Amino acid sequence: MIGIQATSIYEPALKETAVDLAGKTGIPEQVIVGKFGLYEKRIAPDHLHASDLAIAAGKKILKDMDPKAIDVVIYFGSPFKDYPIWTASSKAQYELGTSNAYSFEMMNVSSCFPIAVKVAKDMIRSDETINHILLIGGSKESMTIDYDNPRSRFMFNFADGGAAALVSRNATTSEILASSIITDGSFSGDVLVPGGGSVHPVSTEVVEKKLHYLDVPDPIRMKERLDPVSIPNFTRVIKQAVERSGAKLEDLKVLLPLHTKKSMFREMLESVGLKEEQAVYLTQNGHMSALDPCYGLHLAQRNGLLKNGDIAVIVSAGTGYTWAATAIRWGGPAS
Repeated sequence: MIGIQATSIYEPALKETAVDLAGKTGIPEQVIVGKFGLYEKRIAPDHLHASDLAIAAGKKILKDMDPKAIDVVIYFGSPFKDYPIWTASSKAQYELGTSNAYSFEMMNVSSCFPIAVKVAKDMIRSDETINHILLIGGSKESMTIDYDNPRSRFMFNFADGGAAALVSRNATTSEILASSIITDGSFSGDVLVPGGGSVHPVSTEVVEKKLHYLDVPDPIRMKERLDPVSIPNFTRVIKQAVERSGAKLEDLKVLLPLHTKKSMFREMLESVGLKEEQAVYLTQNGHMSALDPCYGLHLAQRNGLLKNGDIAVIVSAGTGYTWAATAIRWGGPAS
């Protein structure tokens, strides 16, 4: 069976606590903990970039196998990387010693991990020469936030880290099942970095006006349009991923979502009939672009949350806006 055989994460040593964020933002600590759902997040040092964080996670998986057995390396992490027009995947292919692999990148901001898992499964299923695909991602998105900009308030949980997953043809740890993906491109202009691209090329004005940070041009309008569809779309992709896998929603045992505000996390769980102890909520890590569900899967395995035969769903959403979910069966078919 084709499945996720192994996962790994890399956590930078530096922690930024809710107290630290309160000092930066003027938001009370109890609000950051209670509403943002964040006790602390990790911040990478200046010398570590998205590629380095992804490679550090990938190395942990390759301790247990020959790097030359990897057929493909796919970078699925943050689009905010070491350089603007550059491939982290090719650097990783070299530094990880995966000399028999070719590499490429997938970029769909925060929604990318469930999509990357689907793509890896589909590649293995359609190409008999591929047996092992290494998915790697890095995030240094703490650098993209201007804490003086109240329009970007919902992004104050953005953090740094690395994550990796090994997708294998003859997996024994899990089986990748079905996926569901929704895109609503009417949100494509709602969250972006205004400066540095072809619309507003790098200039003194871009820097002076802080256009090189993430921004939400009209947060009230975005909220008015996004709130009515966000939970319904999360629910739809989770339900469809499970049902397309030949199961029922009530068979879902574990949810591994991106880090969101606490109220949305609870509403998402309620919508699919799960309790908080049946999910991983990254209160100690924050939001790391597409890495969150991979972190959740790794922590769920480490903490014994997943039992043989359990159906779990990795789910995320990325600005633009895309909602994506992929179901897995832990340990393969239930006995």
